[in-house]
Amino acid sequence: MGKLYDTLMKDYRLREGLNACINCGTCTAVCPAAEFYRYDPRRIVDIVQSGDDEKIEELLKGDTIWYCGECMSCLTRCPRKNAPGLVIMALRSLSIDLGYFIESEKGRQQYLLSRDICGNVLNYGYCVYPRKFDYKSHPEAGKVWEWEEQHLEEVYERLGANLEGSGPGALRKIPDEDLAQLKKIFDLTGATKRMETVREAGRRKAEELGLTEEEFSAMLYEQSSPRHLNRK
Repeated sequence: MGKLYDTLMKDYRLREGLNACINCGTCTAVCPAAEFYRYDPRRIVDIVQSGDDEKIEELLKGDTIWYCGECMSCLTRCPRKNAPGLVIMALRSLSIDLGYFIESEKGRQQYLLSRDICGNVLNYGYCVYPRKFDYKSHPEAGKVWEWEEQHLEEVYERLGANLEGSGPGALRKIPDEDLAQLKKIFDLTGATKRMETVREAGRRKAEELGLTEEEFSAMLYEQSSPRHLNRK
């Protein structure tokens, strides 16, 4: 077996998610992602079981492992109780650790999740924060959002929210001591280190492409190749 396979086998998710695949294809048949993407979880499990480092590296550097929605439908239907979704989690984790994720279009989106979504959670306590979701960066939100962005206070007051206010209510200001607790959770669980790994890989790739970090982020938001889709 190869070194990448040996490293994967140290991940409990792979040890628990890969028992004895019989290549029946049930996971692929039931997989929601396979309905829309060029995605075959049976094939991924087959590659991992082969222990072929070259093919495993292709997975780690490619788009395929990022198609999975981690819904675990595969586990519920597998006759041998394998969990390709857990195998995918282990592959994704190793891809990030080795910096391979930044080589694929879908993998690079981890940079956006780390910078924007995790950044919002740590800074504001919310995954999506209205003052950080601007129409200029997200024109797909439509002209209605452009208007709402200009009238946030009025809109959220009419909706009964408590935008940046004290006390209870949707989108209330999260106390600093609570945000500090969130940061501590990220630190202790390794999430902070993982975010730093992702951000650093993104900075290097942006520099390699001759882009600023903001330009690189804008590119990632706009980049969506039709080649990923399973068009029958």
